[in-house]
Amino acid sequence: MIPLTHVLAISIGLFAIGLFGALSRRNAIGILMAIELLLNATALNLVAFNAYLPSAPAGGQALGQTVTIFVIGIAAAGAIVGLALILAVYRQTKTISADEIHLLKG
Repeated sequence: MIPLTHVLAISIGLFAIGLFGALSRRNAIGILMAIELLLNATALNLVAFNAYLPSAPAGGQALGQTVTIFVIGIAAAGAIVGLALILAVYRQTKTISADEIHLLKG
């Protein structure tokens, strides 16, 4: 079995890459991809802690996996809505650069 510290190190690396990507990207699709990395790092933490912590009584053994499935589902729904918004903005402004989008400025 892989030690918990190795899994947490990978998760911290994914989270750091996602955070850097979300804060430094100018492309809206790149920002969405970085947010997906943040959510995947969180899901990896949930599964890792569920595997290494003692099992809870009354069916709590798969709680980390269950919450992870919900996180993945919400991330997929968020990606769909985000891409739909990006497509709508692109049709209006002909750019997806986050710096050049200022639709709400009258």
